[in-house]
Amino acid sequence: MSDNGREWQILEKAVMASVDEQRKARRWGIVFKILTFIYILVIIIMVSSPSKHKGSAIDSSGTHLAVVEVNGEIADDSEANADDIIAGLNDAFTATNSKAVVLRINSPGGSPVQSAYVYDAIRQLRAEHPNKKLYAVITDLGASGAYYMASAADQIYVSPASLVGSIGVIMQGFGVQGLTQKIGIEDRTMTAGNHKAIMNPMAAVSPEEKAHVQKLLDTMHQQFITAVKQGRGQRLKENPDIFSGLFWTGQQAVELGLADGFGSVKTVNKLVGTDEQVNYTTKKNPMDDFIRKLGASMGETIAAKLELGNDLKVR
Repeated sequence: MSDNGREWQILEKAVMASVDEQRKARRWGIVFKILTFIYILVIIIMVSSPSKHKGSAIDSSGTHLAVVEVNGEIADDSEANADDIIAGLNDAFTATNSKAVVLRINSPGGSPVQSAYVYDAIRQLRAEHPNKKLYAVITDLGASGAYYMASAADQIYVSPASLVGSIGVIMQGFGVQGLTQKIGIEDRTMTAGNHKAIMNPMAAVSPEEKAHVQKLLDTMHQQFITAVKQGRGQRLKENPDIFSGLFWTGQQAVELGLADGFGSVKTVNKLVGTDEQVNYTTKKNPMDDFIRKLGASMGETIAAKLELGNDLKVR
């Protein structure tokens, strides 16, 4: 074959390779367009979805007991977050045919901030609706931040076997500086600010830093104690262990004045004179997580394409 023929073969292969790359690029372009369309469509559906509590089922309900549930750990990103609990309580109190409201609790507690938000909202709603009582019903567990919320209720009902209390504040940590020295690990943490690495497990805690953290915990603990005393009033018995962080059975809780009696949501139904219940608990839309994950995935893809670094963090 002549040199001229070989040159044409090489040129033909180069052209075909270029055409193949263009086809692949077009296919990927179509894929990304479809994903973008799906992403936008999901957002539109989310925005246009009607509110959970505006449906005809609740609007047409007769006289009923309004129920709002608090399940699991109390945290900003959990099912038991302040925004959703307060939204459910608002709907429950403002519903025309609700005779009373029940906060049904089964939670070990969690964020003191989220708990305080709900506590304050309950007290405000009770002031705005003086003729509509709020009852707290603790089932298996109503401890720490969950009891913080419950203490704002008009009355608290428990089972004799419920676990109640744990009025305290905790900050967990550990130190491994001795171990790291033994195995030859060097701590290279760098900061701007003398105490930015406070509670670093790779270093010893100075007396000054320990005192600072303890003061923070004592302040939050006192806020918790004040809220419980304000909510429970003269019903609390004089017992220094109440605020020690100990938890109690439901039976002990009644004896200590932490609860008013034994009962369930059905008990409250009888108290207010209606057999009907309507659940006003605000549930997170299942599409929220999908959108967040999709958005994060797209962001990671773009960042990877742009080769963005993420070595320096300000926290």
